[in-house]
Parts: sequence; structure tokens; C-alpha cells
Amino acid sequence: MTSMLPVTLTAVSAAYLFASLLLLAPKKPGYSHVRHTISEIGEIGSPNQRFVAFGVFLPIGLLILLAAYLIRPLSPVSAALALCISVGYVGAAIFPCDPGSPASGSPRQGVHNLCGGIEYIGGGFAFFTLAESFGQPFKAAGFLVIASAIALTFLPSTSVRGMIQRIAESCLFAGLAAANWQASALVSGA
Repeated sequence: MTSMLPVTLTAVSAAYLFASLLLLAPKKPGYSHVRHTISEIGEIGSPNQRFVAFGVFLPIGLLILLAAYLIRPLSPVSAALALCISVGYVGAAIFPCDPGSPASGSPRQGVHNLCGGIEYIGGGFAFFTLAESFGQPFKAAGFLVIASAIALTFLPSTSVRGMIQRIAESCLFAGLAAANWQASALVSGA
């Protein structure tokens, strides 16, 4: 295994998500990156529901899961962070959200929210643990991600939930890439 492969997988996943958001958002009438969550692009009944689930969310979740598997021998905490992100994306693929991605709704929405909670709360706590080895920026990312999870739970769907979620996702993907990079660099330098 090349030690930089987990970094590459994380970067490719993030770039694919970014490109998918740019291309698919205009196809959903009234969609706003500021107001709407990422999941709402693939919500039940949306024009691209199946493609978003199985062409965007599932591949991203599986690539991040592979990154978790590959980085685990070098950094179990980085692997845990990747696993939390993977649960969020695979969960969103299998359990698409109800329209508007409410805090409560159908049982499917409940599982969707649970998977998102694992991604954000689990990811936030993984950042706190990574901060012990890699420094304070990871602690700040942990606070941002957990605060985002709380905000996403309580803010109305007409607010700035989309912007808050994109901040959290940026922290998660950038933090995972940085943690994988640092773990890989430790091995390369040894």
C-alpha cells in the first residue's frame, strides 16, 4: 500500500462531492446551497434521487470506507473519523431524507438523521482525539462539527442550514485529509 492513498481517496471524494453539488443543485428547482442540506438534492421524490443516492453518496461513502481501512494500521483514530464520515454517506444513500430533511419525520428520516449524527458527533469526537497528536486545529474542527450538528438539528429548514452543513463537511473532509497526511508522513519519515 502506498501510504498516501488514503489522502488521495479523501481528496477525490471531496472533489467529487463538490463537483456533484455544483452540477446537480441547478437541476432541483428552488435549491439553495445556503438554505438546503446536501441530502435534499437526493431527497425522496427529487428528480435525481437515485443518481444522488447510488452515483454520488454511495461511491463517496465507499471511497472513504476504503480510506479508513487503509489508514487504520497507521492511525486508528483517523480510521475512526473516516468510518464516521462513511456512515453518513452510505446512510444517506440507503435512507434518503424526507423532503426538506426535517429533524423528525418518517422512520427512514430517523435512520438518515442517525447516520448523520454518527458522522458529525462521532467525527467531532475523533477530531478531539486527533488534536492530542496533531494539534489544536483538530480541536477547533471538532467544536465546529459538533456545533454544526446541533445547529442542523434545531434550525428551521428556511434558515442557513446548507451553509452550516457545508462548513461541517469542509472540516470533516479537510481534517480527514490532513490527519491521513500526517499519519502517512510519520510512517514515511520513520
